[in-house]
Amino acid sequence: MDYGKTAASIISCIGGKENIISAAHCATRLRLVIGDNGKCRKQEIEAIDGVKGVFEASGQLQVILGTGVVNKVYDEFVKLAEIQEASREEVKQAAASRQNVFMRAIKTLGDIFVPIIPAIVASGLLMGLLEGFSNVFPAMSQSGTYTIIHLFSNAAFVFLPVLIAISAAKTFGGNMFLGAVIGMIMIHPDLMNAWSVAGADSVPTASAWFGLYNINLVGYQGHVIPVVIAVFVMSSIEKKLHKVVPEMIDLFVTPLVTVLVTGYLSLTILGPVFSALENRVLGGAQFLISLPFGIGAFFIGGVYAPTVVAGVHHMYNAIEAGMLSSTGANTWMPIATAANVAQGAAALALAIKTRNKKTKALAFPASLSAFLGITEPAIFGVNIRYVKPFIAGCIGGGIGALYASVMGISATAYGITGLFGFLITANYALSYLITMLIAGGAAFVISWILYKDDNGKV
Repeated sequence: MDYGKTAASIISCIGGKENIISAAHCATRLRLVIGDNGKCRKQEIEAIDGVKGVFEASGQLQVILGTGVVNKVYDEFVKLAEIQEASREEVKQAAASRQNVFMRAIKTLGDIFVPIIPAIVASGLLMGLLEGFSNVFPAMSQSGTYTIIHLFSNAAFVFLPVLIAISAAKTFGGNMFLGAVIGMIMIHPDLMNAWSVAGADSVPTASAWFGLYNINLVGYQGHVIPVVIAVFVMSSIEKKLHKVVPEMIDLFVTPLVTVLVTGYLSLTILGPVFSALENRVLGGAQFLISLPFGIGAFFIGGVYAPTVVAGVHHMYNAIEAGMLSSTGANTWMPIATAANVAQGAAALALAIKTRNKKTKALAFPASLSAFLGITEPAIFGVNIRYVKPFIAGCIGGGIGALYASVMGISATAYGITGLFGFLITANYALSYLITMLIAGGAAFVISWILYKDDNGKV
């Protein structure tokens, strides 16, 4: 293919080089931020040689070109557009600046919780595998090896507020080590452990704000949102102090005042208020999932893919982290898996049924990607374009989620769905497999019935 011609055609279809704000690429997609989306002609972009799909997500226009091809098209693109190469992070920032307050808040949650996924996955995998082996070999639970591994298998959850505080400080532009201190304050051993409150005869208290009221001296183990809010306040205070405190004493005054003010606010106002709010959010999520006959889970599984389209699915990271931190069981993950697998199966049905070679070339790998937990190629590149497969995926996701809820399936981590999800659902392997078969089977059949191939034409 002529990479220069492809790049020139894309530029023409997005309103010309003067409409381009920023551009970057990932392994398969050209990621663009454009000034006026109304000038973008998506159908014409899809018809360009080499383009396998186009969609908008998180304020970016993403053109699917494929591995290897995207690099060469991008090189020609920046030359023709007469712009500088940008990193993916710079493009994300440019896109975020064009979003409304709500969408920026959702993106911020993703920026905080996504980076700590490796730590959560490591602990979740260890915990799940340890419990799975213990069920097969009961004597293992009495061994020293079990005791040692169990000790560090839940370390990330015990100190989750600290991990969240560090990530939040980085996201909000504050000092990560001061953020870690705030996280440590909120789970300090001098505070009563939150998990011990239920069985305690009494809870220690202390007067706050010159005796106006008393606060419970209880830690925030099992909470995530209060830590995020506390670190946001900390970062705001720190950045303000850096501007007003003379440089000569900035090194001493700023950290001291920042920690003192934020720590006191966290234990006396922010912690109590936002922990109560978080409990309500988690309670609402658990209530939906536990509704009789899996009705709530069916609803969540059905609307999960539309929230991906809207770009608000990052908020689920906070819900899942809260579930793991408070109960150790992530009941949201199996629902997400049902939704993701269903979208993959709907795309697979289209891939098999269509006679359009370009659509097949896009739909097959997109469906596999969805089975592995990455649904954007299937949703944006295939299902949304033809509508009916997307609807089929939503229905299949709801049916699979209903089964997962009825069976009480839960995971020991978040950030993993689809086939890799077996690693964090060791105690529910068979039920988890059936969930995927039900969700995928229903979506595949419905998509096959609804989708009508127009003589192989797009």
